[in-house]
Amino acid sequence: MNYNTHTLANGLRIIHLPSASPVVYCGYGICAGTRDERPGEEGLAHFCEHATFKGTSRRNSLQVLNRLERVGGDLNAFTNKEDTVFYSAIMREHLPRAVDLLTDIVFHSTYPQAELDKEIEVICDEIECYNDSPAELIYDEFDNIIFAGHPLGHNILGTSERLRGYTTDDAIGFTSRFYRPENAVFFSYGNIDFGRLVTLLERATSDFPDHAPLLNTSCEAPLPPATAHELVMNRGTHQAHVMIGRRAYDVHDDRRMALYLLNNIVGGPAMNALLNIALRERNGLVYTVDSSMVSYSDTGLWCVYFGCDPKDVARCRRLVARELDKMASKPLSAARLAAAKRQIKGQIGVACDNRESFALDFSKNYLHSGREKDISRLMEKIDELTPEDLQDVAREIFDPGTITTLMFV
Repeated sequence: MNYNTHTLANGLRIIHLPSASPVVYCGYGICAGTRDERPGEEGLAHFCEHATFKGTSRRNSLQVLNRLERVGGDLNAFTNKEDTVFYSAIMREHLPRAVDLLTDIVFHSTYPQAELDKEIEVICDEIECYNDSPAELIYDEFDNIIFAGHPLGHNILGTSERLRGYTTDDAIGFTSRFYRPENAVFFSYGNIDFGRLVTLLERATSDFPDHAPLLNTSCEAPLPPATAHELVMNRGTHQAHVMIGRRAYDVHDDRRMALYLLNNIVGGPAMNALLNIALRERNGLVYTVDSSMVSYSDTGLWCVYFGCDPKDVARCRRLVARELDKMASKPLSAARLAAAKRQIKGQIGVACDNRESFALDFSKNYLHSGREKDISRLMEKIDELTPEDLQDVAREIFDPGTITTLMFV
């Protein structure tokens, strides 16, 4: 893939991937997420994401909403543990409009209190909607156990009580620390001229000084020691919801690729994933079972989730443990490993065809690593994995003595 990259004098990094499509996906990725919240700021990163749409020094909230919508474009944003992203999908002829609007809301929002008061209630409704979905809520509760006392364990949405105390000054305080060109990337994917994009961004961010020093924003406590727990929470749900897992590998760890493939074999999205076959297809015990992994800058997380009838929890747990033990006790045959590699490479190829998702993926990679997303190299790393690589990782990650279990009943 032939990326174009450039860094402006003010530190803003730009990455563009050309394509033949007249639809352009573009936006800002910012190194600021839940883990960057100081004590007492829980939920503030997500709050600022919402608040950023509520007016700038040039536009009120309705003008922000209408700027791209009236030409058929789309404006969106999301917050996670380590970054916040504001992005748009527009026809190529509207690129100047998108660059202007995105730069305006990210760097010149005024966070008017009257608008924030209304949006706080919207977020509170979002929180209650989330609380009504135990299959989603259990992931946050599990994070809070695995990363107890650390910002990575914080619920991204925060709490209604905390949110109702936030003001314009809180939003300005957080965004002034992080919403800065040198702490961001601008990404684009589509059939546009890269030189024109650079010129548009130079003009849009010309009010920022050259080579502005990045503020020292680190305020984190060290990660707590990793320990295994078993916890049952009474949520009054019809189903039992179960999560098992543990800390895993950060983005710099070479073992991450083996876990990536291993996780796909065990509980990936395909119907032939081992846990889906064992719990659903063979025994009819669950509707949903899957495993997932996430890698952060300094740690990671691997987990399995399933929901079942309360009377079947023990049996499901035994079946999960049996499948994990098989992976740890015996290496895959050459044929099974080759089949698993073909499957995940096919999944990657299909995923890359989703242009919006791929734009967000390569922008995140560039934001955090400074490297371009190299799909060919990713495929090579998968091909290099051996049965012993997967077994070594399975022995460590699937060790029953290191696994934490959380149940909603």
